[in-house]
Amino acid sequence: MIEYPEIDRYADLDSILHKFDPRAKIVSFLTLIFSIVLIPDLKVALMAFTFSVFILALSKLPLSFVFKYLKWVTMFVLSIFTILALTFPGEKTSFYFISLSKDGIYSGALISIRAIAATMLVFPMIGTMRFDETIKALYMLRIPNSLVQMLMFTYRYIFVFADEFHRMLTAMESKGFKLKTNLYSFAVIGRAIGMLFVKSYERAERVYQAMLSRGYTGNPKTIADFKMDAKDFFLATLIIFFAIFLHLMK
Repeated sequence: MIEYPEIDRYADLDSILHKFDPRAKIVSFLTLIFSIVLIPDLKVALMAFTFSVFILALSKLPLSFVFKYLKWVTMFVLSIFTILALTFPGEKTSFYFISLSKDGIYSGALISIRAIAATMLVFPMIGTMRFDETIKALYMLRIPNSLVQMLMFTYRYIFVFADEFHRMLTAMESKGFKLKTNLYSFAVIGRAIGMLFVKSYERAERVYQAMLSRGYTGNPKTIADFKMDAKDFFLATLIIFFAIFLHLMK
């Protein structure tokens, strides 16, 4: 059974961020994320990390849901931290029998904290609203329509193609195929992926013709209705101000 990463699984919870206007949420959170990844100082990065944890707590998203995907980012940045600590030039310090670079430790810690803090903000930004609301908000923010449509169809049909590949793999296994690390297995999987692309193209043509017959015009149409009030302006301004404040600290 395939478990799909539904990013809007908890969009129906009740929190201040769930009530936050999607347009203001996207603009303010993206501003904060870009601000965090450009922070040059470790102490300021730690402050941004603390604020990200606070925002995540406000969203009321289950920690198990967040950590399930955040752990992969953490593992990646920790590998970068280790490499920098071991190979970065500069003053060295000894940890048991290992020689570590102080500058490497500082740079690795800065990169790791910024990456985790920025990634952590993606969950309350996207996970507190339905996917159709995200699409409409992007469209209303004048994001290129082709990019919005591509995002919408990718999220919609990636699960369909995952199911299709799973059925193909089950069919191959029923005929005696066993996935191994050899050339034969790679060749079979390659042909299966190629067939999946062919089926995807044919399905896309059928879906497109069906959508045209139902009045598809290329513009996203949803029943989501957005209305900004004073609370939305205040919260957006507060987040953007904090993003700017991070770069005014010495």
